[in-house]
Amino acid sequence: MSSYVFSVQSPKGFESTVLAVTDALKQEGFGVLTTIDVQATLKAKLGVEQRPYLILGACNPHLAQQALQADPDIGALLPCNVVVREDADGTVHVVFMDPQALLGMVAQLEIENLGGEVRSRLQRVAESLRG
Repeated sequence: MSSYVFSVQSPKGFESTVLAVTDALKQEGFGVLTTIDVQATLKAKLGVEQRPYLILGACNPHLAQQALQADPDIGALLPCNVVVREDADGTVHVVFMDPQALLGMVAQLEIENLGGEVRSRLQRVAESLRG
């Protein structure tokens, strides 16, 4: 696994996993601002068949506001992306952007601390999906 993401394999099917991720995010104070259906987009734009693949743009408004107050340009790194994807064998993975790694590029203590808080919350979401 790369240094900018962490992931978990879901014991559930794709649609059930999407619902579980959304619910777990809510429990940690996140809403899903955007949903990008990569499978549908590639089919419509390129005629390419692909396994189910969603990118969820998750945001915790309270933490986002703190980050924006510390650095108004931080919006370029928001929201936190969470990918739900299905492999050819039907295995479902949930991949989380590591906000601590990404926000660490900003080199501001307050932003780095917020990155750690967001990472902790997303790790709890990941743990809740293990079943």
